[in-house]
Amino acid sequence: MKLNHKEITNLGELKKAGYKTKKIKDELRANLIDKIKSDEITFPGVWGYENSVVPELERAILSRHNINLLGLRGQAKTRLARLMVNLLDEYIPIVAGSEINDDPLSPISRFAIETIKEHGDLTPISWLHRSERFYEKLATPDVTVADLIGDVDPIKAANLKLSYADDRVIHFGMIPRANRCIFVINELPDLQARIQVSLFNILQEGDIQIRGFKLRLPLDLQFVFTANPEDYTNRGSIVTPLKDRIGSQILTHYPDDIETARKITEQESKLDKRQTDLVYVPDLARDLLEQISREARESEYVDAKSGISARMSITSFENLMSTAERRLLKNGQETTMIRLSDFMGVIPSIIGKIELVYEGEQEGSGSVAEILIEDAVKSLFLTYFPKIDKLERKDAEGPYDELISWFFDGEGFDLLDDATDEEYKEKLDSIIPLQQLVTKYQPNINKEDTYFLKELLLWGLVAHKKLSKQRYTVGYQIKDVYGSFIRGL
Repeated sequence: MKLNHKEITNLGELKKAGYKTKKIKDELRANLIDKIKSDEITFPGVWGYENSVVPELERAILSRHNINLLGLRGQAKTRLARLMVNLLDEYIPIVAGSEINDDPLSPISRFAIETIKEHGDLTPISWLHRSERFYEKLATPDVTVADLIGDVDPIKAANLKLSYADDRVIHFGMIPRANRCIFVINELPDLQARIQVSLFNILQEGDIQIRGFKLRLPLDLQFVFTANPEDYTNRGSIVTPLKDRIGSQILTHYPDDIETARKITEQESKLDKRQTDLVYVPDLARDLLEQISREARESEYVDAKSGISARMSITSFENLMSTAERRLLKNGQETTMIRLSDFMGVIPSIIGKIELVYEGEQEGSGSVAEILIEDAVKSLFLTYFPKIDKLERKDAEGPYDELISWFFDGEGFDLLDDATDEEYKEKLDSIIPLQQLVTKYQPNINKEDTYFLKELLLWGLVAHKKLSKQRYTVGYQIKDVYGSFIRGL
């Protein structure tokens, strides 16, 4: 039943309007049922979970469960919890002035009960919007029972001239104040075990105990917890009785394919309109960016258990755009395009997002980032060009022989980071066999993407040890592996 919150101002008017008390879990369930029946998207903006996490989450809500979202970092756990707010009623009535959002027809606090007893149907009502019904707490070792549940407030006792035996001296913590709301505790295993124990009664019986007060508050909450599976062994654990009281544990995951990962990156990237208008991004560049994260999740240098957050691709994309924009500004150009060499600008976004194993530490984070970019190039190279076998007959002809000969006979290829678009295109066009290979194997490539594809071909040959690449402070040089050495002899 939808009530006009602007017209109803007291308890009598609320009763007359036919309002009925509804628990938050029933509220979420009813609104979810309506959305499913009308074929609405229940968790908009969350990609890749349509056939895995979202159905499980919907089942948990329909079952009226408290929920634990278990997954590695950057898997949209907190976002899912926040989106549950959209399944709440737009407004709910509360007793005006109540600290714990008392339902006017089912008050639980001493304040609300006494107010209704005194004013009856004239008890003033206020309305709480669903956006105000979300509470979130990051579990840290310094969180106390007083923070979450509450404690005796000596200042309140002094001001009201009350004894400590009077329950009006209690200062409620975050959980009672979140009554009739969604309450999220992020990184639950980081919460000390003795603090986790304080949640037992709230989850099972819905009541709280504060400093020995015989106080029963049947709180009405939807709990959502988030946890990283590695936390169970590295930093802490969820105590078994608490896990037992959480109705559903849902495993999250990273995107299964590049297309889904691209949607997430494009949606979450915070780009200036100037950047999107002036910098052209080839589709291949977007795929390469996502492939870097996929390579990191499988790399021998990176701790896979730590996870590779989707934030790595998002911040890398922002850095990639800024690298091209900086060049555009320095050259005084009106527009530019993403180049493969621009990917050197995303290294700062990579090294802060990966946890290295011992071998990775030995290589160094910068070197590992470059290896990941090279591995991504190698993976995408096979999508566009013929495979290069590790073992080849010396007299066998290969599709890249003419291009490799061009480098063997010449001085190599130099490209500065800040070269203008004209200089960049002219340099790549000067390598005739390069254009021939692109025309032969990718004849339908978008003209704007041709130059990025040419660079991919060169970097792919470097990754397969057919050419050599050397990075300089202001650019890079690609040469034949042995040609310059032989000519020196």
